Amino acid sequence: MKKGIYILVGAIVLLLLSACSGEGEISEGKQTIKIGYLPITHAVPLYMQQDAEYEDYELQLVKFGSWPELMDALNTGKIDGASVLIQLAMNAKEKGVDLKAVALGHRDGNVLVVAPSIANAQALKGQTFAIPNRFSTHHILLYEMLKKEGLAYEDINVVELPPAEMPAALAQGQIAGYVVAEPFGAISVALKKGKVLYQSEDIWPNSIDCGLVLRNQFIQSHGEVAKSFVRDYVAAGELAEHKDAHMQEVVGEFMNVEQNVLDLSLQWISYDDLAIEEEAYAILRNALIEMKLSEDPPAYEDFVDTSLWQ
Repeated sequence: MKKGIYILVGAIVLLLLSACSGEGEISEGKQTIKIGYLPITHAVPLYMQQDAEYEDYELQLVKFGSWPELMDALNTGKIDGASVLIQLAMNAKEKGVDLKAVALGHRDGNVLVVAPSIANAQALKGQTFAIPNRFSTHHILLYEMLKKEGLAYEDINVVELPPAEMPAALAQGQIAGYVVAEPFGAISVALKKGKVLYQSEDIWPNSIDCGLVLRNQFIQSHGEVAKSFVRDYVAAGELAEHKDAHMQEVVGEFMNVEQNVLDLSLQWISYDDLAIEEEAYAILRNALIEMKLSEDPPAYEDFVDTSLWQ
């Protein structure tokens, strides 16, 4: 009798453990893939992918309010992957979390926005400039812009702010400028509270910013499903590039943004070429070392998984 009870209890425990895991869940005969995201235009391919049905998996998008919350869920296996600042994933990989970058979230689409009173980069001396996270392409873009303009990093006061707070901080004069994921740059420009000082491609062509990252355990356990998922993601990016009425309708389900802001943001960004190129990754890796943000960022072959495209 006791033996039977122990078996039953063990089965219940296993069931509960599987329910808590972000990996290997089955829903109605399909593999459920949990992918984390923040509501930004850099995750649009995921929105378009969610808009369709697939034979071998069900896509479940999990919304987060901040990068730290998202990375905690990704690192602990509560989700199978995420659209995330690629540098955060690289930092996690460097610390021993087995992650793989499989695609970009977008190309271009980052702008350095400043107050209308800022005539040029030299006018930023002594001013406060906001970034979303020190482990971000936005931080690197600011660093490279300062070098390009002959300014030292120490010439300005760099602060981290949540993206949603940046437009108000600029309008209220708390900061002189910021660089962040869209649509937050477009908000200030559309409201005429800010102007574009530089586009990302003017500073760092083919810069790598947000990327689609998967836990390697998920890839190893569900290889064919992972391949289908990544191929569908790439196809969804091509659909997003149309920037038509349907695309904007889908985006509206995930982002609460005024139409003129979205239109402006979409002018700056592209989604039709999402491969992570080795040369661009090398530039990113070297920048992290130069800025002393990382001592040994993961090598391309250790971090980027190109096999899922094949």
